[in-house]
Amino acid sequence: MSDLRRRRTGTARTRSLSVIGGVAVGAVVGSLLLWHAQVGEMLGLAADKSPVVSSVSAPAVGPPPATSTPMPSDPPTRPSSSPSRNPSTTPTRSTPAQTTRSVPREESIDGLSPKLRSRLKRAMAAARADGITIKITSARRSAAKQQRLLNEAIRKYGSYKLATRWVLPPKYSAHVQGRAVDIGPAAAMTWLNQNGWRYGVCRRYDNEPWHFEALTSPGTKCPPREPHAVAAPD
Repeated sequence: MSDLRRRRTGTARTRSLSVIGGVAVGAVVGSLLLWHAQVGEMLGLAADKSPVVSSVSAPAVGPPPATSTPMPSDPPTRPSSSPSRNPSTTPTRSTPAQTTRSVPREESIDGLSPKLRSRLKRAMAAARADGITIKITSARRSAAKQQRLLNEAIRKYGSYKLATRWVLPPKYSAHVQGRAVDIGPAAAMTWLNQNGWRYGVCRRYDNEPWHFEALTSPGTKCPPREPHAVAAPD
């Protein structure tokens, strides 16, 4: 009986000690948790007041980098829907077209007087029918060309008087006036000298078998020839 009581008493003590130990352990753990919470709050407040700066290098904080996205261009302008008006035109005066007058070639009969040109055409056609070709070597000349020929003749013959037997000054020359023509070759000179009167074309000078002028009416004999040209006195 006493043994059973002692065992129950020991068991009760053991349970009491276990309960007391558990309560003590719980109290200690609770104290530790409370202390840890208080420490955590203190550390948290300190962290809020002075943030810890990391010693690891970090990229500097600055404005965002500029992007390479191109800016949109202005939208194309739309044509106005209003009807276009014809621009007002200011009437301008029409200027007459400037025509360049062509100078006939010296080897052409186009620059001759109408009378000599028409007569010479008929004579040339008749000569061609006889197998003779009349070629124009010098028809109408410019005053400058006539003066140049006179200067050359003066150098050649040694005097103005002798030179004018062959070449007259421009103001006296029938060539400059379109009233004289020089022809070739020799067969044509002979033919026109013999038949030119039929067409009103005559040889004028003895010393120039190539020189012809309209000196008579067609079908009329030519006047007597002159020995050479003579410059009219000033």
